[in-house]
Amino acid sequence: MTGKWVLRIVAVGYVSALLLVPLGMIVWRTFEHGASPVWAVLTSSDAQHAVWLSVLIALIAVPLNTAFGVVCALVLVRHRFPGKTLLSAFVDLPLGVSPIVVGLALIIVYGRFGWFGPWLYEHNIQVIFALPGMVLATVFISLPFVVREVVPVLQEIGTEQEQAASTLGASSWQCFWRITVPSIRAGVGYGVVLTTARALGEFGAVSVVSGRLIGKTETLTLFVEDHFQQFDSTGAYTGSLVLAALALLTLFAMNLSRPREEV
Repeated sequence: MTGKWVLRIVAVGYVSALLLVPLGMIVWRTFEHGASPVWAVLTSSDAQHAVWLSVLIALIAVPLNTAFGVVCALVLVRHRFPGKTLLSAFVDLPLGVSPIVVGLALIIVYGRFGWFGPWLYEHNIQVIFALPGMVLATVFISLPFVVREVVPVLQEIGTEQEQAASTLGASSWQCFWRITVPSIRAGVGYGVVLTTARALGEFGAVSVVSGRLIGKTETLTLFVEDHFQQFDSTGAYTGSLVLAALALLTLFAMNLSRPREEV
């Protein structure tokens, strides 16, 4: 019994030191000078645009990576083809490449003097230092999470249920929506949470391709860094608190689906 309590205390203390204490300090430092300065930051046009832009990028990147993640996981688990190992390695590439390198690579490809830059410029299409480039950077950085959460689930459930449904006359589309999707729902949910957190918190790649234009291409993470450099602690901590709140809302939304799955 003593050993169990020691393990519990160590686990709780470790989590508290890494998560609860830092979050508590952010809350305290945010409201250190009262609620009025915090409200002033939240109601400023720059902060509202940064929040809106961060949420917009996540709303675009997360569905794209969710759809790709499910399709890619099905391809990796259910099919054999030349280059399968290469595809699997490519999916993990964002985990091993620095986000700064990703941003520079996008500039080389889509910048004004890049591979496709002259053609884009002639057709009045701006990718770098605009929303499309920021979305591309976020999509690339958050690419692996849904795939890596869904692959082990597909390997675990196998294909027996789908084969049985096929023998009873179900089409491939019906098998996918009525058997495969319900079976992988938990894995997709965890992947979506991780993808959302990565999309909202991305800094390096977005910092390179955005141009950091205040009120135009400044996301919430860039907003925090900009105010921190200006020694505006209230603005920096307020932005950090909003990021933490968005992450908690995402986790709460995911947890709401658990009872329905267990019924």
